[in-house]
Amino acid sequence: MNILSIETSCDETSAAITKERRIISNVVYSQIDIHKEYGGIYPILAKREHQRKIGTVLNKALAYAHVTLDDIDAVAVTFGPGLVIALEVGLRNAKELAANLNKPLIPVDHSEGHIFSAFAQNRKGNPKREINFPFLALVVSGGQTNLVLVHDYAGYEIIGRTLDDAAGEALDKAAKMLGMSYPGGPIIETLAKTGNPKYLDLPIPLQNRNDLDFSYSGLKTALKYKLQEMNQHEIVSNLPHICASFQNAVFTSIILKLKKALQQTGIKTLVVGGGVLANKTLRSRIRRLCRKNGVTYYQPYAQKLYGDNAGMIGIAAYFKYKNGIYLQNDLSSLDRVARPDLTMWVG
Repeated sequence: MNILSIETSCDETSAAITKERRIISNVVYSQIDIHKEYGGIYPILAKREHQRKIGTVLNKALAYAHVTLDDIDAVAVTFGPGLVIALEVGLRNAKELAANLNKPLIPVDHSEGHIFSAFAQNRKGNPKREINFPFLALVVSGGQTNLVLVHDYAGYEIIGRTLDDAAGEALDKAAKMLGMSYPGGPIIETLAKTGNPKYLDLPIPLQNRNDLDFSYSGLKTALKYKLQEMNQHEIVSNLPHICASFQNAVFTSIILKLKKALQQTGIKTLVVGGGVLANKTLRSRIRRLCRKNGVTYYQPYAQKLYGDNAGMIGIAAYFKYKNGIYLQNDLSSLDRVARPDLTMWVG
């Protein structure tokens, strides 16, 4: 079946055509250049750009997939989490398309997209991966840092979540403290490659707690105090070391919690997704942990699938449709949700 998916949860306007687990087209328009001067996402501008680009993005997705609206069997859309005025644009367009085409509308939680992005295939149907439940999912992005026990296509149990800032948000805010442009996470990653991760003695968040939750507000404060003790010349001269130290503290906390989660659950399959997982250092540390513990590890097959994109929404939507989780008539019951529980709209 052909699913037309729409993703407008933050600052990417995206549309995709998927066929079962194959991504046929996946168009993403990024607003990064627009938001750079604000040091983060400016919601009203995000909504305006979504409205301006959604039509073009939809038409490109159809054209690249060599299909028309007559070939579409269902429409899928992200309903949350995200910026509510940004989500509104995608929802409105998805509802209109589903109603005009008289096709099912499939609601997808943004986190579901990141979780099932690891099982996406390219146009030729590769990689050929089977999903064996249960598995543990690690989602790390700008808006969330979650550990999710996935029992089946509609059975989610969040066993660890961020108590304040997500890992990606913490990296961006640290970069802002250091005078870097938005988004700062990729800049920190580049500079950290040549830095000493032990240069600053920074705390590892929640390392002595037995739970699986994450927290980064205290770490940001610790970095702020360290920078106040340094003059501008010291900061500039040691920027790679500062970046490496902060990144190491963030990633070490993730690895420690992930290790505990694997031990506590006994799960032997790990799936990762989310924009921060595009960081090669983090992925390398996770793979090393999995090898030591005999855990099978799955990640998205393409770099583009780590960030926000409609392709991953289409993959999650396919599994939801197979399990009868969609709307056929009362489309008004679906609304945007800024911070939904992952168990919403699972049937």
